Amino acid sequence: MDKTELLDNISRLKKEKNAVIMAHYYQVNDIQDIADFVGDSLALAQQAAQTDAEIIVLCGVHFMGETAKILNPHKKVLVPDLEAGCSLADSCPADEFETFVKAHPEHTVISYVNTTAAVKALTDVVVTSTNAKKIVDQFPKDAKLIFGPDRNLGDYINGVTGRSMLLWDGACHVHEQFSIEKLIKLKEQHPDGLILAHPECKRPVLLMADFVGSTQALLNYATESDSMKFLVATESGILHQMRKKNPQKEFIPVPPDDSTCACNECNFMRLNTLEKLYDCLLNEYPEILIEENIRKKAVKPILKMLEMS
Repeated sequence: MDKTELLDNISRLKKEKNAVIMAHYYQVNDIQDIADFVGDSLALAQQAAQTDAEIIVLCGVHFMGETAKILNPHKKVLVPDLEAGCSLADSCPADEFETFVKAHPEHTVISYVNTTAAVKALTDVVVTSTNAKKIVDQFPKDAKLIFGPDRNLGDYINGVTGRSMLLWDGACHVHEQFSIEKLIKLKEQHPDGLILAHPECKRPVLLMADFVGSTQALLNYATESDSMKFLVATESGILHQMRKKNPQKEFIPVPPDDSTCACNECNFMRLNTLEKLYDCLLNEYPEILIEENIRKKAVKPILKMLEMS
């Protein structure tokens, strides 16, 4: 089946089955282009909470499908590839995180959305990189807070809020790999380029950045800025939307440290393909399933996030 046939069949199946396709900004270009909605983790969660579709196809990684299912227990939630996991979520096993939380009983638990349903079930409020500062700011200055699992995002939020949250020692393999040395060389080659960085990056990269923000915030900033050139330190999938919205501007991906590749891609995100999306809709599989006792606990911090956002 060629690409045109695939796209036609996906569109047909979507209408026949009253399905909605949601895609993260880090998906391959073809999936972003056929999706009904493209967004970051917060936007996907908000959209999942509002949809009237009977079937949600979440083109992203596993925890995003879980979030959609947590919010829609009576809908069928599908993902093109169950193996599309998340290194950050994997860095925070629920049993180890539970031990950490119990060791600090007077602390409120704030968990990044990049976590499993089981970790969300141990959490008081979920955050995304878009709303983390806004939500943390709503707690009293002397509040005892745990933040997990991303140590880089937690460190950044501590810095911009003046907090001293206890941080779980996890990280995203994509954002950890950005090289400060390669960024410096890239800036020397493009002195007129503004550096945009995701807060999951290490502190040296963030200190060099002209703007730090969530994926959505980086897109918005690039669109609204008068600058014509940007050096982008986040997963390179977002460059597709940046270029679509700003065809006259230049977007250069910041390379990772341990590769000759010019861009930094999430291998988990790239497991999803048009072929898998078609098979997923056709067979209504793989399906996200969550134990109801876990789901009931996990939905509370997500709803709390949507309320505080």
